[in-house]
Amino acid sequence: MLRQILALAFIFVCTSIAWVILGSTIFSRTYGSNEQLQGHVASTWGTAQQQLPPAATYTFTDVVNSTTVENGKVVVHSENVQRQAPLPMEASRLHVNFHLTPRQKGLLWYSTYAVDFAGDYTFRNNTEKAQTVDFRLKFPAQKAMYDALEMKVNEQAVGLTTDDQGTVGQATVAPGQTASLHVGYRSQGLDCWRYQLGDGIAQARDFMLTMQTNFRDIDFADDTLSPTSKQLIPGGWQLTWQYSNLVSGFQIGMTMPAKLQPGPLAGEISYAAPVSLFFFFFLMFIITTLRNIDLHPMNYFFLATAFFAFHLLLAYLVDHISIHAAMVLASIISVALVVSYLRLVVGLRFAALEAGTAQLIYLVLFSYAFFWKGFTGLAITIIAIITLFVVMQATGRIRWSERFAARARVPVANAG
Repeated sequence: MLRQILALAFIFVCTSIAWVILGSTIFSRTYGSNEQLQGHVASTWGTAQQQLPPAATYTFTDVVNSTTVENGKVVVHSENVQRQAPLPMEASRLHVNFHLTPRQKGLLWYSTYAVDFAGDYTFRNNTEKAQTVDFRLKFPAQKAMYDALEMKVNEQAVGLTTDDQGTVGQATVAPGQTASLHVGYRSQGLDCWRYQLGDGIAQARDFMLTMQTNFRDIDFADDTLSPTSKQLIPGGWQLTWQYSNLVSGFQIGMTMPAKLQPGPLAGEISYAAPVSLFFFFFLMFIITTLRNIDLHPMNYFFLATAFFAFHLLLAYLVDHISIHAAMVLASIISVALVVSYLRLVVGLRFAALEAGTAQLIYLVLFSYAFFWKGFTGLAITIIAIITLFVVMQATGRIRWSERFAARARVPVANAG
């Protein structure tokens, strides 16, 4: 009996080493090419975006006086210098619609999205004469596309001059009057989107931003403002940030939800596989001891390989099909391997009922626990406690010294 236990321990250790190697290989495949794949996604779709409010500036001539000493006399020089001054922004009304469309590259999903941005801003000419104002909208990202780009001043379209930093339109604003600026575009981005109120600590008067999503799993970064109101809509949320006179160094933003990552998930399942095999071996050892079924260490070796086949197949299926389909297919094949093998070794009833049920619990259900984000450890703990309770109740009256001695003296015929 002692030799059998040592043989099982040796098989367990060897299989565990194989799982560690497999898990390391998965993580290497996943993150080794992540930077390159992310670059490909960014080059074809877009990068993270950070939108700034537009600026309205006018140019004026300032006379700068300077003094010098020439031949013992003080001489005053006057020079005309062109300067720019901003018009104050009095109100902002922004509308942002997100459509999340994740894309998979290799073993990772990337949170790509389409965004419709529309902003209406009110600027006031606080000078005593008409000013020719440059309205500049800085692009939220350089590596991006901007479709249906438009700019209107007082509902009149203006000609745009565009460079790699943004686009500029020009219009005349009468003294003491307001100019209503409308800007809009459609674009694409990656991972997150932000609206920055200004450089550093900025002030926003009469500000309202309405954001609509087509997803429910919303998240906000640590250095962003939470919405002042939320409304659940079909398929997503309508979020609103509204302030009368805000002074803040924080931004407004949305972090896109990430899909279940097949590569990291398969790696985590592989690393935890020795725990599931331990539970399975432990239960098989108890059942066969109680029922006087003789399972040789070689039988356990083939059972361990059937468990390993599940994780090996899963690791290379997730490249090509969804993680859920890969789990189902790998589970069916692994369970079929165990049941068909033990049917020949012990018998169909034991193979299908005891062994098959144990494998469904300790391999399939155990692996699915990693899909329950935040509850994986609790689920595994519950499985372990239930297993311990059942085994303790079933073996409480057994005299193990007598049972092991009897098995050591009398060879038991194969039940198959």
